[in-house]
Amino acid sequence: MRRCLPFLLALSCLLQQAIAQEASPLPTFEELEAEGAIIGEIRINNQNIFNLDDPRENNGLYRAANKLHIRTRPSVIRRALLFKSGEPVSAQVMEESERLLFSSGFLYEATIRPIAYHDGVVDVEVITKDTWTLDPGIGFSRTGGDNKSTFGLSELNFLGTGVTIGYKQTDDDGERTERFEYSHPLLFGTRGVIDYVYEKLETGDRQFLSLARPFYRLDARWSAGVSALTSDLLESTVNNDGQTGQYRTQRDAASVFGGRSKGLIDGWTQRYSIGLDYTKVTNTLVPGLPPPDTLPDDVIRVSPFVRYDIIEDNYAKLTNRDQIDRAEYFELGFRANIKLGYAATALGSTQPAWSYAAAISNGKELANERMIVAAAAVAGVYSGGDDEGRLFSGGLKYYIPKSDRALTFFGLAGDAARDTLVSTQLTLGGNNGLPGYPTDYQRGDRRVLLNFEQRIYTDWYPFRLFRVGGAVFFDAGSAWGDESSDNSGPDWLADVGFGLRIFSMRSAFGSVWHLDFAFPINPADDIPSYQVLLLRKTSF
Repeated sequence: MRRCLPFLLALSCLLQQAIAQEASPLPTFEELEAEGAIIGEIRINNQNIFNLDDPRENNGLYRAANKLHIRTRPSVIRRALLFKSGEPVSAQVMEESERLLFSSGFLYEATIRPIAYHDGVVDVEVITKDTWTLDPGIGFSRTGGDNKSTFGLSELNFLGTGVTIGYKQTDDDGERTERFEYSHPLLFGTRGVIDYVYEKLETGDRQFLSLARPFYRLDARWSAGVSALTSDLLESTVNNDGQTGQYRTQRDAASVFGGRSKGLIDGWTQRYSIGLDYTKVTNTLVPGLPPPDTLPDDVIRVSPFVRYDIIEDNYAKLTNRDQIDRAEYFELGFRANIKLGYAATALGSTQPAWSYAAAISNGKELANERMIVAAAAVAGVYSGGDDEGRLFSGGLKYYIPKSDRALTFFGLAGDAARDTLVSTQLTLGGNNGLPGYPTDYQRGDRRVLLNFEQRIYTDWYPFRLFRVGGAVFFDAGSAWGDESSDNSGPDWLADVGFGLRIFSMRSAFGSVWHLDFAFPINPADDIPSYQVLLLRKTSF
């Protein structure tokens, strides 16, 4: 008995420690980081789409869906993490790992938490919940009087590997497009990413291939990549007499780049990149089709470039903003980048030209959970003492929560273009703003749109599959500056309406179906008194 006494005392101490640890909450990652804790075991808890331990989700349909769905492989989740066993705990790394997992698209929930802490070592559990990643691609939408249907098959998490592969056929008011895509993140167990897209359109075809190792995290120290694009398309432009002129454009482009960074320092990341862009554009007339007033010149550009990025580490995890009852990550920190290139004739360019692109964004959380996000971007080419093309865009979003289930949203967006071909893309009407008017009702080289919405996020959860919301909205805007259509000055339009929002909660595609009834305010005689829109978007 005396020999057993030390063993019993030790066992009693261990039991008391276990009970005390169970009773007291574990430290947070911030507290563990301050204590200098080291990461021990990393457990991957990769859950299926439906939780069969929940009686509301344990029926034949949900059990069948779980059996048909191949869960994300634990090795895929483990490779995506930004930390390993034996490394010091970093709260920032844990938060960024959650964001990266969530942004994959094939997970609708990702949580990282400490589960045990002893002798300066913390064991960590990574809990993920899969989404349904197989999309039959069958859909129909109606906007601005135009019908659009889709058919295809896409898988965003092929065999649980995170690979995307898919085919989609779209019929947009008589114009058919076929698209095949393939994407592989974490290529061969690395941070490499390969993307391939092939599109066959009514006007031609195009394909794109990219292989890159991006700045995949804020503390990443280098990046590199190469990409190529080729297209052969029939282009259209509006002549001075108002008729449409057509010609064929063949474009071949390639790019190679490399970048360096010192990583995340005091909440900021700065990145420096250099590279080379190559573009060749050949324009030809098409026999039997009406020609444009002026056929654009053929262009060859070989442009070395430099790029600078600066990013502030400031993100907010919120719900009921642009989706319904699903976590959303908003980038509230300052972010800016600028890219400058020069096409020299000595390298084979047809003429010297500067190319430039810049973007800036910032967000801020205000009192009472209000939030404002602003962004602006400009891109263009300067050659021969004048801008060949320039496109500026800017926007402001303002979110005003009224409660957990109601929010007021204001949006303001503007664009300005300097180029005949670009200006034809600045349109209003249908699903491109002003839903009370037909698709592309206005066009020009300048555009302004104001949007107001009163959003409602209900707690209705039909079949444990969909979240339901609604909106009342008002829009006002104008597109102008198209001299060929005698629309040189702004002609302001407005509409009001209401709609239903149905969010596919378990889908990887984040689909939000919109059913809207929109009514133009003081419309012209040729405009219907209302428009009914049914379309699929990725946000509220």
